[in-house]
Amino acid sequence: MSSSDIFIGETIGTALLILLGGGVVAAVTLKASKARNAGWLAITFGWGFAVLTAVYVSAPLSGAHLNPAVTLALTIKDGEWSNLPIYWGGQLLGAMIGAVLVWVTYYGQFQAHLTDPEIVPGATALRSKSAATRSKSIEAREKGAGPVLGIFSTGPEIRNAVMNVATEVIGTFVLVIAVLTQGLNDNGNGLGIVGGLITALVVVAIGLSLGGPTGYAINPARDLGPRIVHALLPLPNKGGSDWSYAWVPVIGPLIGAALAAGLYNVAFA
Repeated sequence: MSSSDIFIGETIGTALLILLGGGVVAAVTLKASKARNAGWLAITFGWGFAVLTAVYVSAPLSGAHLNPAVTLALTIKDGEWSNLPIYWGGQLLGAMIGAVLVWVTYYGQFQAHLTDPEIVPGATALRSKSAATRSKSIEAREKGAGPVLGIFSTGPEIRNAVMNVATEVIGTFVLVIAVLTQGLNDNGNGLGIVGGLITALVVVAIGLSLGGPTGYAINPARDLGPRIVHALLPLPNKGGSDWSYAWVPVIGPLIGAALAAGLYNVAFA
């Protein structure tokens, strides 16, 4: 496959992944959404179906990595590093595009949610305050995660860096070892038709079993790209993007992927 096929495939596939995955979180979270409060089961199955759709669309072009951690593991397995930056670039761009599309799809719901004082205390009053007071209020809010950040990226229920990284390492290890042993196509450079289904079901299993502590990013681009979009979008009262946590869902999955690839090369190759 050519470099352009890889970049285009990963951009399209990751955009679909985030559109459908972030979309189900938006549907469950936002005021005036028909699916509001549908719960964790809806989110986990929504992400699983998002993976399935994205894999089947992008596999013919790029092998459907859709995840820098998966790309890293396959690179370690094969020892071929030249395409890694192309995969990572497409994945990050696609994740950002998908996050913007979630915002466009739920634009009215975002506005209703973030201007409701019951959801964002003082949202209406904030607009009437002086510029200096408003600036201080916004600055204070920017220190932590905003009220809709969970639609774009993950965050821990208990904030402990070592514990949070360990959770992401373990979850990603499960995903990647399943991909390497069950999901690859005949060329071994991406997901096959059956592998896409297996991987989607594994993502659901990870969400149900291991997703509770951190929201199971298990994909650096899935978390970082939408977090950047959250920081840039003109959302009212959106709060902070929680950059102090942003490194965890990047480093944790990459470590988990490297460990899974190492085990695969020792035990299965």
